[in-house]
Amino acid sequence: MEKQSALEMLAALAQEARLDVFRLLVASGPNGLAAGEIADALEVPAATLSFHLKELKNAGIVACRRNGRSRIYTPEFGAMNGLVQFLTENCCQGASACASAARGDGTASSEATA
Repeated sequence: MEKQSALEMLAALAQEARLDVFRLLVASGPNGLAAGEIADALEVPAATLSFHLKELKNAGIVACRRNGRSRIYTPEFGAMNGLVQFLTENCCQGASACASAARGDGTASSEATA
């Protein structure tokens, strides 16, 4: 991942409503949610939500597809995994404890306390 892409993703998430939208979409899984469902769940006006969804989409962390008259928004899991990998690729200069923590396998805490 390029640094500029990472900056764009982080900037898009550095706003409360957009972070809430993204977390809701992650919770919804790969099927995503219609814009109206997102607006209802977060109690956000449609015009405001549209702006935030556009910003997330432009940053590459949310995708949109049409389903009849609805727009369905889904999280771009690959992009977010790429961002996490970018942020942690040099963690602790490759020490095994940090590498396992970055993978999320839970072994870092036991290794770090030994």
